[in-house]
Amino acid sequence: MSDTNYSSGNDYIVEFLGYRFTFNARDFEQRVVAASIKLGLVDTTDLDADEITDLVTLAAQGFPGEPESRLGRYVSRNWERVSLVGGESLVYWLRKLVFRGAWLDHQVKRGALEVVWDEGEAEFAYQHPGGGRPLLELAPVPSWHELQFRG
Repeated sequence: MSDTNYSSGNDYIVEFLGYRFTFNARDFEQRVVAASIKLGLVDTTDLDADEITDLVTLAAQGFPGEPESRLGRYVSRNWERVSLVGGESLVYWLRKLVFRGAWLDHQVKRGALEVVWDEGEAEFAYQHPGGGRPLLELAPVPSWHELQFRG
C-alpha cells in the first residue's frame, strides 16, 4: 500500500483531491454515517440499513439515488435546499470527512500521528509522535443542522 493511499478493501474505490482510497463496505458505511452526523444531516448512528444505503449512495455517486428510506426521500425531495448550504456542497463535505478520517487513520497506522485525549475540547485529537509538536487542528466543517433529517 502506498504511503498516501488508504485501503480497507475493494467494495468502494473513490478518488478525492488526488488520493485514491479503497474501502470495504462496512468501513465506508461507518465513515459516511459518521460524516453525516458531524455535518448535522442526521443526529444518530442508529440508522436502519435502508437509511445507510441512501447515505452511501449519496456519498459514492454524488447525488441521491432512488430512495430506499424516509431519509432518502427527504434528501431527494429537498435536494435543492440540502445539496448546498452557504455555498458548501453536502456531497463534497461527506466525501471530505470520509477521506479526512481515513487519511488520519492511515497516518496513525504509519506512526506519523498518534491519537491523544484533548482535555480542553473533551475529545480525541491527533498529534505528532512523542507530543513534541502541537496538536493537529482540523478545519471546521459547515453545518446542515437546520436542515437535519428528523426521523
